[in-house]
Amino acid sequence: MMKKISTKLAMYFLAAVLIMESLLMAYLYNSMIDSRIQEEFQSILSRGNSHRDVLEDSYTEGTLNHIALMESKTETEVVITDENKEIIASSKDVSVGMRNLINDHPIEISRNGLLIESNWKEMNYLATVTEYNTGSEQGYVYMFKNTEPLRALIQKLNYHFILSGILSLIIIAVIYFLLSKILTSPLIKMKKATEDLTNGYFQVKLPELGQDELGELSSSIQKLANDLESIQNDRLEFLASVSHELRTPLTYIQGYTTVALREGLSEEKRNEYLKIIQDESGRIVHLIENLFELAKIDQNNFTITKQEIELCPLIQDVAGKVGPAFDRKNITLQINCPKGIPAFVDPLRLEQIILNLLDNALKYSEGNTVTKLTVSSTQEEKVRITVSDQGIGIPEDELQNIFKRLYRVEKSRSRGNGGSGLGLSIVKELVEAHGGSVSIVSKEEKGTTVEILI
Repeated sequence: MMKKISTKLAMYFLAAVLIMESLLMAYLYNSMIDSRIQEEFQSILSRGNSHRDVLEDSYTEGTLNHIALMESKTETEVVITDENKEIIASSKDVSVGMRNLINDHPIEISRNGLLIESNWKEMNYLATVTEYNTGSEQGYVYMFKNTEPLRALIQKLNYHFILSGILSLIIIAVIYFLLSKILTSPLIKMKKATEDLTNGYFQVKLPELGQDELGELSSSIQKLANDLESIQNDRLEFLASVSHELRTPLTYIQGYTTVALREGLSEEKRNEYLKIIQDESGRIVHLIENLFELAKIDQNNFTITKQEIELCPLIQDVAGKVGPAFDRKNITLQINCPKGIPAFVDPLRLEQIILNLLDNALKYSEGNTVTKLTVSSTQEEKVRITVSDQGIGIPEDELQNIFKRLYRVEKSRSRGNGGSGLGLSIVKELVEAHGGSVSIVSKEEKGTTVEILI
């Protein structure tokens, strides 16, 4: 069974904190125990040294008895011997273990005393010895501390450490599981979103998670979902538009072919129908050529071969090709191209761009209007090509979609105008392939201006 990432994170964090906490608690525990033991050692050693100082100042029977009586009221025991380790005074009866410690300690003892028993875990006493010397009397002061209270204290300390360790472990586990749930909840939502995207459902909605890495990931997935949804909608719209664009001329061709094949039809009518079939066939060929051009652009199968050229001869050549069509429609084509403007472009592709723009201006302009083609250079060492017409224009809310493939403003661009909605798409792709940009400004019934920077 696959573990959830929240469980894994909680387990990893818990294991890491458990190890860290165990090391810290072990260090703290040992430090406290050692500190407590050293305090006990230092305490009885200091008391032994104090008794030594008293004896060296006033060595009398009363002093011996006073020291023994004073220690009988405390948790420590004192045994005072002569230099031969014979007991002179003691606060309590001397046990066999105490007697063995007295007999076995080294003879060489420093002025600050000596610890002769430190095994608090197994022995009944902690023990120190201090040597006294009054000049006439010499011997040893032994201090004994019962280890049972110390072991009881440490046992209680062990209990508290274990209890606090268990409680902190439980609290940390709960905190980490809650935090892991909080942290992984957006990840789980993102996982679900990517599964929906894989299954073709693009209408996913992810919450905004701020400016951290999770927020950036969520934004990226949401953008991907929106882009995929847009691509799917564009694809469906594109297929529907292509089907529509092909179906209409094919229907005309089929219908007029049937009519043209009728017996008894006059030669004049037959030629009229054949002319319609020819026009519709040309429309299909033009549409397929444009689609093929876009397909090559999408697959990067077309080439941009740039070279340094002078623009004016190319512009004049293009104007010469389209001039008769403008004259037939009684539209004035004005060319404004100063000589000596160079450009680093693909001449064939640039000609295709300008022809498409002039073709649009021709289709959507009425007679007795002016179309201007202007070329200029910019301070950024770019070339600006502008095509302005006085045509029917484009509604402002349609401008954002005008470069989409097969997009047509249906209210103003009917099939009678002959537009397929691919010309501006091809223009945009070719301009961007040159590393340039294209923009459009238009007002209804005023005209349209397309500006290219290359």
